[in-house]
Amino acid sequence: MPHPNDLTRRRFLAASAGAVLAGEALAAAATGTADAARTEATPPPVPPPVPPAKRTLRKAVMIGMIGEGATVADKFAIARDCGFAGIEIDSPTSIPMDEIIAAAGKTGLVTHGAVNSAHWAHPLNHPAPATAAKGAAALETCLRDAAKVGASSILLVPGVVNGDLAYDQCWANSIAAITKALPLAAELKVVIAVENVWNGFLLSPMEAAAYVDHFKSPWLAFHFDIGNVINFGYPDQWIRILGRRIAKIHIKDFSRSKRDKEGLWKGFDVELGNGDARWAQTMAALDAVGYSTDPAGRWATAEVRGGDRKRLQQISTQMDALFAM
Repeated sequence: MPHPNDLTRRRFLAASAGAVLAGEALAAAATGTADAARTEATPPPVPPPVPPAKRTLRKAVMIGMIGEGATVADKFAIARDCGFAGIEIDSPTSIPMDEIIAAAGKTGLVTHGAVNSAHWAHPLNHPAPATAAKGAAALETCLRDAAKVGASSILLVPGVVNGDLAYDQCWANSIAAITKALPLAAELKVVIAVENVWNGFLLSPMEAAAYVDHFKSPWLAFHFDIGNVINFGYPDQWIRILGRRIAKIHIKDFSRSKRDKEGLWKGFDVELGNGDARWAQTMAALDAVGYSTDPAGRWATAEVRGGDRKRLQQISTQMDALFAM
C-alpha cells in the first residue's frame, strides 16, 4: 500500500501539471486573441490608384461651317489643317458624293456623319401624306448617301410639334416612319440618330431614352447636342441618363444670361466654354458613360458659327481646352 505521503505527493504533482496545462492553454488563447486583434486592427493594403482612362474623342466640323475653299477638296484640307479629323455633311445635297469621297481620300479626313437636310421642311409626322412622303424619301436618300461616303450615322429630327402638329401624333407618326426605314439602315449599316433640337419634342432625357428604347434596334440611337438642352436642362444629366444610347455628340454652348438680356436665340451667340454647359461636369459625364474614353474614338462635331481658316482654328483650340477639363 502506498505511503500516505506518496499519495499526497502524487496529488500535488497532478494538480501542478493540470495548472501548467491550463496556464499554457490560457496563454495560447490569449496569444490567439491578440493575433486576431492585431489582424483586425491592421487595415488591408490600399490598392494603387487607377489612372483615369485617356480621352479619345475625335474632333469634327460640319461642312457648312467651312467658309474658305473653292472646292470640296479645299474645304476638307482646311479642316484637316485646323486640327479636325472628320467632317459631317448634309444630305440630300447638291454636292456630288463622288467629290466628297475624293476629298476624304485626298486629305485623310473621315466623313463620319450626314445630317438630314429635309426634316424641317418635310417632317415625318406631318398629317399631309405628300409632305410626310417627301420626308421619308429624304430619310432614305440621307441613309444611302451616308453609306456611299462611309459615314456611320445620320442625324434626324424625328418630328415637329407646334400648334398644328400634336405631340402624341408626333410620337406615333415618327415612330411609324422610322420603323419603316430601319431595315434599310440595317442593310446599309448606318445608324439613324435622332437629335434633341428645338422642335418641341422629346423635351426630357427620360422621354428621349424611352423613345430610343421603343425601337429595340441597334440602328436607332441618339445624337446628343450639348448646347440645345441648356435652355431647359443640364447636359451632364442628359448624358448620364442617355448613356449607351448616344451615337454622336454636337459641341456648342449656350448662355442663359444672354438669352435673358438679349433674346432667346442670342443664347447661342457665345464662344465655347463661355456659356452654361458646365463643361467639367459634362466631360465627367461623357467619361462615366464611356463615350469620351472609348478605345475606338467617338466623334465630337462642332456646330457653331464657322468662318475662315482663322475662325476654324479658334474653334479647334477651344474644343481642345474643353476636352482637357
